[in-house]
Amino acid sequence: MKILTKELIKKIEEKDFLEDLETARYADLKSKAKCKEAASVLLNKVKIAISKDRLVSTGMLVEGMRPVTFTLESNIINLPFANYKKISNFCDEEKEYEVKIYLEASGDYVNASHFRIDVLADCNEVMNDLDQVADKMADAMQAFFKQMSENSKKKAEK
Repeated sequence: MKILTKELIKKIEEKDFLEDLETARYADLKSKAKCKEAASVLLNKVKIAISKDRLVSTGMLVEGMRPVTFTLESNIINLPFANYKKISNFCDEEKEYEVKIYLEASGDYVNASHFRIDVLADCNEVMNDLDQVADKMADAMQAFFKQMSENSKKKAEK
């Protein structure tokens, strides 16, 4: 899936994208298998959006002692939709770019900035190997949970 930068900006500005937010409890996501199930729910929404040639922002608020929100967004650059006005600073507005799926994590214990964004997959990977992408996302979620726990301990020690 490709999109012109100016078209992407317009769609985000006009909220012309599929949007959804799930909730889960941290206690229910302790195992990799449960993380993979949760990732699959979000990735299936991404797959539907891609099949309709639409942008998407779908997330999961994980409630618990250290709440975190995981969001999947389709974009041409590793910026969240909230910062869409900055996209033209990095991309030519008249150029078409490949859309990728980015995994965002936001929460008090994620890191010093409380936010991280990484490319998770390209659209073809989501369409053709959703199971592998869900596995990759589950690993990322578990890594975030571990890092958040460590960050929480460091903060408590100070």
